[in-house]
Amino acid sequence: MIKRIQSLAKQYAPEFIAVRRHLHTHPELSYQEFETSKYIQQQLCNLGIPFEIKATTGVVGLIRGKNPDARIIALRADIDALPIQELNEVPYKSVNEEVMHACGHDVHTSCLLGAAKILSQTKEEWEGTVKLIFQPGEEKNPGGASLLIKEGVLEDPAPAAILGLHVHPGLEVGKLSFRGGKVMASADELYFTISGKGGHAAAPNLCIDPILIASHLVVALQQVISRRNNPQNPTVLSITAFNGGTTTNVIPNEVKLKGTFRALNEAWRFEAHEIIRSIAENLVRGMGGTLDLHIDVGYPSVYNNEILTGQALEQAKEYWGHERVEETEIRMGAEDFGYYTQQIPGCFYRLGVMNKEKGIVSGVHTPTFDIDENAIEIGMGMMAWLAVSTDLTKLKE
Repeated sequence: MIKRIQSLAKQYAPEFIAVRRHLHTHPELSYQEFETSKYIQQQLCNLGIPFEIKATTGVVGLIRGKNPDARIIALRADIDALPIQELNEVPYKSVNEEVMHACGHDVHTSCLLGAAKILSQTKEEWEGTVKLIFQPGEEKNPGGASLLIKEGVLEDPAPAAILGLHVHPGLEVGKLSFRGGKVMASADELYFTISGKGGHAAAPNLCIDPILIASHLVVALQQVISRRNNPQNPTVLSITAFNGGTTTNVIPNEVKLKGTFRALNEAWRFEAHEIIRSIAENLVRGMGGTLDLHIDVGYPSVYNNEILTGQALEQAKEYWGHERVEETEIRMGAEDFGYYTQQIPGCFYRLGVMNKEKGIVSGVHTPTFDIDENAIEIGMGMMAWLAVSTDLTKLKE
């Protein structure tokens, strides 16, 4: 079966490189992926794969092999793009102003469509059902994964596990990486409004200076990291916006701060929210100001099921070679794939796309991000292989 999938992946790679280029040229923002959704639907129609629409632009297909109830597994790809103006001068450059597939979701979608073609053509050779999840809105709260779950994407039929891949611009093309357990962080947005009493900058004694209060607050919040967190649970708290005042001789009435809080432990995550609130409220009140704090709870952390991921790692080595499979590093970036891993066993792994010789080295979320398209053949073949080779009965042991 390995040789069969490898052969089909090689045969169909040019077709799905073309698919990737089409998607890259026509990116759409989160929850606005209307044309992308139609394109995916047409691709599935061409393959004779039945599907349904969820969360407006999400597409969920089913491929039934022999004995379709024997095992059910899900494969997921995200389909949205980012509000970035592309700077690459390539034939497939984005034609949509200020919109770009700068995080590789065009690659993820192409790999899943390629895997779907392989699985469709080999369905008499494997058992079970593969659920294809083309998910909208990964880049923007509340996350398309949460919407699809609410609409029953993990039901009827219910997959025993879910697999997803993500491009890795720090990993050479031709390589893959896996990691069991904690792999990506949660992501919550912090919004502080500090109100004081403005006035003339030459008479600060008559004011309650929100700039001074906010400055102390930025420093004090680091106590959450340096003094309260367990070092075994990496955490990030970054204040990323400090806005207040318009001129040199006026103390403003108000300052706004924005930031992000990220954690790998869900219990600590919500404990930290209360610590952040307590520090902020006490400090601001102690300095004479008032505080409005909103913590926008975002994506949960991604936790890879150890049994599933260990098995996927070994299957990847068998398919692609031991020397081409590495361990993924823990990342403080976030992914709404975490919603799936809270519900069922999941494995989120990395696909290498970097090629230094070709100058393909830019990171995701940058205007020059691109990939070595040889990764498409590897990605689609690996998704198909893991879909049919994973022993789901081991998850029940």
